[in-house]
Amino acid sequence: MALDGASPDQMSSILAKQKAAHLRDGIPSAEKREEWLDKAIDLLVTHRTALSEAMSADFGHRSIDQSDFTDIAGSIGALKFAKKNLKKWMKPEKRSTEFPLNMFGAKARIHYQPKGVIGVISPWNFPVNLTFTPLAGVFAAGNRAMIKPSEFTEQTSELMKKLFAEYYTEEEVAVVTGGPDAGAAFTKLPFDHIIFTGATSIAYHVMRAAADNLVPLTLELGGKSPVVLGESADLEKAAKRIMAGKTLNAGQICLAPDYAFVPKNKTKDFVAAATSAVETMYPSGLKDNVDYTSVINQRHYDRLQGYLEDARSKGAEIVEINPKNEHFDQQPHHKMPPTLIVDPTDDMKVMQDEIFGPILPIKSYTSTQDAVAYVNAHPRPLGLYYFGEDAKERDYVLNNTTSGGVTVNDVIFHVAQEDLPFGGVGPSGMGSYHGVDGFKEFSHRKSVYTQIGADLLAMVRPPYGDKYRKQVQGRIKK
Repeated sequence: MALDGASPDQMSSILAKQKAAHLRDGIPSAEKREEWLDKAIDLLVTHRTALSEAMSADFGHRSIDQSDFTDIAGSIGALKFAKKNLKKWMKPEKRSTEFPLNMFGAKARIHYQPKGVIGVISPWNFPVNLTFTPLAGVFAAGNRAMIKPSEFTEQTSELMKKLFAEYYTEEEVAVVTGGPDAGAAFTKLPFDHIIFTGATSIAYHVMRAAADNLVPLTLELGGKSPVVLGESADLEKAAKRIMAGKTLNAGQICLAPDYAFVPKNKTKDFVAAATSAVETMYPSGLKDNVDYTSVINQRHYDRLQGYLEDARSKGAEIVEINPKNEHFDQQPHHKMPPTLIVDPTDDMKVMQDEIFGPILPIKSYTSTQDAVAYVNAHPRPLGLYYFGEDAKERDYVLNNTTSGGVTVNDVIFHVAQEDLPFGGVGPSGMGSYHGVDGFKEFSHRKSVYTQIGADLLAMVRPPYGDKYRKQVQGRIKK
């Protein structure tokens, strides 16, 4: 990579400046927070084309229309939502006080106080969205930010570094670039909070590094997000929505459907419907289609091809969806056609790792209980998707599985609801953000109790007497 990266000393110096500025300036007003949010919105609107072109260059090819939707418009929506609601979120929250103090005017409140400086580690798959969407909560809560974007999207990272420097002072927002060494040094800094979006395997290292400074974490990871097609599912509609999710960004999405349970008597029909869905979305083919995104680099392309070779060697039925029978062995980038693996076995690598690409294993099932049992026998996923109109079956699936979030009769779209928290559970992450949940995640919730003027609690101080004992005894009962 051409990125030289900031040195640990440079990072420490920037963090010290931001922390000093936070103490010097005090809690930012609502107007200051709105100013930070407005600058981010203006940056995205003004430089939308440059950012989308940089992302396309980093991927080899990435759909500009997709980037406009997922990274530009999606980020602006989050920032506008935060701006619209932050004054309401900033208000102290009333809580109840204990009897009899509540009778005499004692007060309990929660004050939402900025934590200070938030470290944002953003990934390569949605490099703009997963930088700016967390910033909506970071800014709304009144914090400053240091950002470490991915070295895999080098041009996008360098452009964001340049643009942030134009719109914000280094005391407000700073971007540091570099490879794994820079990332490791970044995670060792004594931030007031870190949000990391990326692979579970890297999260272990982030968490260990943060532990040395007891830095609180938000971890947005991934996992194998399952789809359960119920008997009552509209097969054609389900296939269209599942394959749209699996081909968006070439399946390089932490919430992409990772494998699908299909009723055994409908497996062939689903394969046909999925094939038809891809042909409809990409009628001119895939290899030179501007709407179809490349795999990010050679390493990930080889990894995905390895899954297919492994499954093929173990006897899997593999269905390549290639509407125009194009040859992908001769191409300037790393595009690969959407591919189904029918009834894979658990010894195949594709069923062990998060796929993060346009490959969809299809598992035939005979009972909903079996599908749920399979999901529960594996690490808890970031997302789960149910298709069907049977309320009893839907509730059984949702109530008996644990995932970060759920979309019913579609995939991925729960993440697009700014008023819902987005986060994982266990191996798929910890903490959540978006909307008010992001504001709270990046705020210190400080408990404030205000005592009344009258000294009603004198009786609880020594010397203890009968009146005190009677009062305590009255509280010790079932």
